[in-house]
Amino acid sequence: METGGLGSTPPAPPSPPLHPAIAPLSYLLGRWRGEGEGGFPTINSFQYGEELLFSHSGKPVIAYTQKTWKLSSGEPMHAESGYWRPKPDGSIEVLIAQSTGLVEVQKGSYDAENKTVTLRSELVGNASKVKEISRSFKVTNGELSYVVQMATTMTSLQPHLKALLRKI
Repeated sequence: METGGLGSTPPAPPSPPLHPAIAPLSYLLGRWRGEGEGGFPTINSFQYGEELLFSHSGKPVIAYTQKTWKLSSGEPMHAESGYWRPKPDGSIEVLIAQSTGLVEVQKGSYDAENKTVTLRSELVGNASKVKEISRSFKVTNGELSYVVQMATTMTSLQPHLKALLRKI
């Protein structure tokens, strides 16, 4: 039995204290899982399973990761990760890198009392067709719901994704 050295796993560090800047969004922290549906004029409608993770390191930023999979087979579909940077005035900046290579810089606002976050893209990078993305999140009765809208070179801003998730 090994008692140290290369084969041992160190204990997990204790959770850092919550930075005051992210305290208004602490209701998001944790792992959320559920199902969603998507569609757009240029693609067939689809359903998916999803998991989101909001975490923090004690800094004034929330780390965000997301992954989706086909409900029928469990096959991976999409993934993205980034950072949410809330400001004391109720504004927020969100940076997201998608597994497709697309990058989003979003700005918006949050309402801690109503547990909502509303975002609109300032920049969509490395995208040949996507011109704008908006995202709205809301937590009600312990459930996180969101709607993603998208505009392309061929379409105006319209619904693309929506999901309902529960904290696990």
